[in-house]
Amino acid sequence: AEHPYNHLIDTLKDGRIKFFNPQKLNDPRYDKLPLSIRVLLEAAIRNCDGVYTKEDDVQNLLDWQQQQNEAEVPFSPARVLLQDFTGIPAMVDLAAMRDAVAKHGGDPGLVNPKCPTDLIVDHSLQIDYSKWSLKNQEVELIRNKERLQFFKWCSKAFKNVNVVPPDVGAVHQVNLEYLSRAIQVTDGFIYPDSVVGTDSHTTMINGLGILGWGVGGIESEAVMLGQPVSLTLPHVVGCKLVGSINPLTTSIDIVLGITKHLRQAGIAGKFVEFFGPGVSQLSVPDRTTIANMCPEYNATVSFFPVDQVTLKHFKKTNFTEEKLELLESYMRAVKLFRSYGEPSEDPQYSEVIEINLSSIVPCVSGPKRPQDRVAVSSMKEDFQSCLNEKVGFKGFHVSKEKQDKRVPFLHCGQEYQLAHGSLVIAAVISCTNNCNPSVMLTAGLLAKKAVEAGLVVKPYIRTSLAPGSGMVTHYLNTSGVLPYFSQLGFEVSGYGCATCVGNTAPLPDAVVDAIKQGDLVACGVLSGNRHFEGRLCNCVRANYLASPPLVVAYALAGTVGIDFEKEPVGVTSEGKEVYLCDIWPSREEVQQTEEDTVICSIFKDLRGRMEKGNTLWNNIECPDSVLFPWDHKSTYIRSPSFFSKLSKEVPPPPSIENAHVLLFLGNKVLTDHISPAGSIARVSAAAKYLLSKRLTPREFNSYGARRGNDAVMTRGTFASIKLQNRFIGKPGPKTLHIPSGLTLDVFEAADRYQRDGVPLIILAGKDYGSGNSRDWVAKGPYLLGVRAVIAESFEKLHKNQLVGMGIMPLQFLPGDSADSLELSGKERFTITQPDSPSPRQRLTVQTSQGKSFSVTALFDTEMDVTYFRHGGLLRYVFNSF
Repeated sequence: AEHPYNHLIDTLKDGRIKFFNPQKLNDPRYDKLPLSIRVLLEAAIRNCDGVYTKEDDVQNLLDWQQQQNEAEVPFSPARVLLQDFTGIPAMVDLAAMRDAVAKHGGDPGLVNPKCPTDLIVDHSLQIDYSKWSLKNQEVELIRNKERLQFFKWCSKAFKNVNVVPPDVGAVHQVNLEYLSRAIQVTDGFIYPDSVVGTDSHTTMINGLGILGWGVGGIESEAVMLGQPVSLTLPHVVGCKLVGSINPLTTSIDIVLGITKHLRQAGIAGKFVEFFGPGVSQLSVPDRTTIANMCPEYNATVSFFPVDQVTLKHFKKTNFTEEKLELLESYMRAVKLFRSYGEPSEDPQYSEVIEINLSSIVPCVSGPKRPQDRVAVSSMKEDFQSCLNEKVGFKGFHVSKEKQDKRVPFLHCGQEYQLAHGSLVIAAVISCTNNCNPSVMLTAGLLAKKAVEAGLVVKPYIRTSLAPGSGMVTHYLNTSGVLPYFSQLGFEVSGYGCATCVGNTAPLPDAVVDAIKQGDLVACGVLSGNRHFEGRLCNCVRANYLASPPLVVAYALAGTVGIDFEKEPVGVTSEGKEVYLCDIWPSREEVQQTEEDTVICSIFKDLRGRMEKGNTLWNNIECPDSVLFPWDHKSTYIRSPSFFSKLSKEVPPPPSIENAHVLLFLGNKVLTDHISPAGSIARVSAAAKYLLSKRLTPREFNSYGARRGNDAVMTRGTFASIKLQNRFIGKPGPKTLHIPSGLTLDVFEAADRYQRDGVPLIILAGKDYGSGNSRDWVAKGPYLLGVRAVIAESFEKLHKNQLVGMGIMPLQFLPGDSADSLELSGKERFTITQPDSPSPRQRLTVQTSQGKSFSVTALFDTEMDVTYFRHGGLLRYVFNSF
């Protein structure tokens, strides 16, 4: 049929590349839309088919200012990202759906992802070895052979599925470094790259100007099969960055500072879009890290539109000059390219939060606890107050007359002096919060400039350099800064935990004697994550956590009692005073070095591994067939039982009559409580099943590894040892089987109810289903026979998963709860279904004790209602075949 927006088609490259250009609508509202909403609008125009996406949806997006938080719109992303924990059940479902289609006389070959799908295997390979080796990798591949064979079959049997094999990288790194395209070109049409993924940290990709967020496994399956994501038009918070970054402020300071501001702003469920002159000061790694922190401040996305910084980054990756030119031309043509120096280009936002980057100051933590943060500018004054304070979390209670005491000592034939605040340990460590390459490069460039200025570190200070990995050593060496670390005494000591855990070499005897003689509060500074009093060395009482460059700075100064703005960090042999601002590298210098060494090295290494391939993976054999040949002996891969009940004609779900309560839960029930991902306990229902298959406990592996087996995962539902069930009164995966009065495993109780034909519900408190998205948190309860969950509130993503499996998410009315309604949980419950359900409809719940109360059915959209009427999203998709 004629596309309703064919008149918007424009061209690039002398007519060889076509695209839908929303600017040709000649609608002044377009220029006022946030750029993230423009991406949604372009997708709606391009995919407007009158069925899933309608012209009304396009108009609602154009009218975003009036429709935000009101209108429901569809979004068809360019691709789907799966990691193998959540990817394997999705692919198992598609394989089983092929069986069901064939069973009903259809063509199983029709069951293919319509949306391009990338599946990254490395995410869940269990670590059983302290050291990587080819032999250990081979053992790991053998242990996961069944899953890997299935993945290999998927890569061959399904169209539009790209499997990234083991030994390439974790899902988000591969997405950033290899899969991200910024633009897609399909059948001569160009459009923005976008993605939904089965992990909450999919948001990291927004730092590249690629719109993406995490969805549940069931929603991802629907998108793979051509269904759009349905969302209520979001509020878009404009985060305006102004001011100049303090020269001593590192990328880690910036990321944590912005995260703190956004967390305090109350932006849950909203889009955040960055703009303002300060954005251009942030590197792409800074932006992706901020976007990655979305779950920390509860935003849906944190979007950084494509700008010159983005183009510069892509130039260092796998983009050719031709593709860069096409990217920039297209983004400018549809106004998705930002020039932050032009305020006239600023869109209209729901609200604006302004963050002054100059207000984010560098800090250290100490002298005894990591939560006690001290601004570097206040360090001298704060240390003095620590000497004065009584002994406690910060104080050392040194009398006034002893605070200026200095103790001379000899080291290597030369006399030095120690005082309160003198530095005796300086450890540069690249791990955990300081693994960002920019902070290590800042430290290295600082060391280089210090050496070139003629500065030295006093030889009695115990210095060390512990890179987090060989890659860190590689880029420090490639950038040319490693020799300068060495000249200041920071030699590579190894790659394991060292100073943080007290593995510091003994201080020189003369230093220890001087500290004891003067009863001095000597100091250690390290860029690790632990620094309790006496932990580094029993004679070092004050210890500070600092960024790697600040460790170098304090080592040069030889004391923490210094004001870097007013006092020199050191004096050369010629008597010249050198201030920290004289040798501190600029952000531009650090970013350029990072782009030239780190980014190039990473992409060169990744491209090499992708092109070379994995020999062990390549040698794995898999069947060449349209239908997967299920191995009935397999304990990893099994055709899920809910597909065996599918039929062409599915009546709407019947009313729930005389249901028992399977579990009576409280607040904050996490997805980890509902469907654990860790090890399988030896006394659990899943363990009993695996033992019956003649496996030993050592062969159990984890729930995450066995997500392709519904028998294991159903038995693992509510199997957490931390589950708080009010029927039991203590943590554990047990419940009360009400008819018999027996305390049983949750699975065993549910199995008895199902054999007796008794429907089940769950009672819960606030925030039911918080945590990571997992499809089995809805599939598991469904297979246990749960028909509804009645809770005070739901985590939205989990609520969507329940709807997708045909389980009713019912919310108590405001002010109501199981306690206020005096429910014991031992009643039987009846919930009558309306003939024509509608979004946010109120239903009546009646109990066997004669009570009745109202609840809200959390079908937020018409699509939710459609899925529910078909018995769930999977059944709805099946019927489309």
